[in-house]
Amino acid sequence: MIKKLRYPLAVVFAFVLPLIVSNTYYVTMFCLTLIYMIIAFGLNFITGMTGQMNLGTAGIFCLGAYTSALLTTRLSLSPWIGMAASAAVGFLIGVGLGYPSFRLEGVYLSLTTIAFGEVVRQLANNMTSVTGGAQGVRNIPPFTVFGYEIVTKIQNYYFILVFVILFAFTAYRIIHSKWGRAFIAIRDNIEAVETCGINTAHIKIVAFTLAAVYGCVAGSLYAHYSAYINASSFTLNLSVSFVVMILIGGMGNLWGCMLGAVIVSMLPEFLRFTGEYYQLTYSILILLCIVFMPGGILTALKRQQK
Repeated sequence: MIKKLRYPLAVVFAFVLPLIVSNTYYVTMFCLTLIYMIIAFGLNFITGMTGQMNLGTAGIFCLGAYTSALLTTRLSLSPWIGMAASAAVGFLIGVGLGYPSFRLEGVYLSLTTIAFGEVVRQLANNMTSVTGGAQGVRNIPPFTVFGYEIVTKIQNYYFILVFVILFAFTAYRIIHSKWGRAFIAIRDNIEAVETCGINTAHIKIVAFTLAAVYGCVAGSLYAHYSAYINASSFTLNLSVSFVVMILIGGMGNLWGCMLGAVIVSMLPEFLRFTGEYYQLTYSILILLCIVFMPGGILTALKRQQK
């Protein structure tokens, strides 16, 4: 009974959270956490379920943000069109990144995705005539729903929350479909999958594409939420943070993605009392979590229950 109610209870809690904690700063952090959840849902397909390490998620996030931002500021298009274009870019990125995974594995695939992320960041930083260079893109317009602009922090929170629910539901359906079973099978025993006549290359491309579309849509939401983007935000450290989210939460698990996003986003803020040692303290806590709970927090809790 509790398992059946956990999803609606989580939605209800998410809806009342800004009413309980109305501090503007914390609502801002909640919005960023929700955006990171969408990215974690997508990364979970390729890294958590398929077992292909992707350290270029910040580059995907960056492309999604810049695509939507430039279309709306330079061409005066609707943010909704910008988001659709970002999703299309995500599809192209997914196919493009999926092909190297046919021949590359492990550290080689990791280096390829790192290079992709860095190339995207450098292009965004140096193509001054298009992206604004180090100055970034300013005055990005907000989304409009039925003629009303989404401008306040609370409005943005609920707007982004709707997307989180939609993407979480979609991810849940995919995880419990034949695609989800194929993703896990590739991670656990790719040789056995190939002997069954399953096209593993196609499945890897699907996983990369899902991750890229999720990441680009999250980038679009981030751009219109913050109204300003700069290439310096989309670093390798950000990509690593996304991987850490699914590692400490629990790979292959939606609840793990959400928990990981909350911990990685909010924990540094709660450690501010440690002063100049807050980053060191945060890193040590994450390291201890990964060492002593290698399957993630949720996996460790399930083992304790048994």
